[in-house]
Amino acid sequence: MTSTELSDVEKKSLEEIPHPSLPEGSSIYGGTKVFPDLQAENGEAYFTLVHGIAHESSVSFVAVLQATRALRKGFESAMYFYGPGSLNCLATRGFPTTGTSAFPGEHNINDQLKTFMGEGGKVYCCRFGLSLHGAREEDLISGVIPTHPLDVQDALIHYARKGAIINSTYQL
Repeated sequence: MTSTELSDVEKKSLEEIPHPSLPEGSSIYGGTKVFPDLQAENGEAYFTLVHGIAHESSVSFVAVLQATRALRKGFESAMYFYGPGSLNCLATRGFPTTGTSAFPGEHNINDQLKTFMGEGGKVYCCRFGLSLHGAREEDLISGVIPTHPLDVQDALIHYARKGAIINSTYQL
């Protein structure tokens, strides 16, 4: 038996349940949006803190997508990457060379951060977070604003006093 041939037991197991159970394009979830599609009122802000590592989970990428959506709803939108989250802001991602994706989606965060900033969002990155992981400030994506470690708390206070909606994401 070659590796492409199946045993009788393998065939039986494979044929027990038809695959795919639904053809591609089938709806398996409803589309009803429960909450109204709220837009920013004059002067409202949305502030996101990110303490998650790029590609270790979807936390960091989803945070960027949410901040971008808030920006498009009219909120003054800013993101602050600190601790291991600082690694999300590196322009030097890639293998075997920077800018080359070793796997599909390797540059999703980079590309989305560029889109976010290009549409008017601000991105801050903690210098201490970079230093903890041996990353250099000159490796930041163009437009990312480097910050002092003491700025994390003051940025949070600043946006809280503005009445911002604060989205704090954290991953260990």
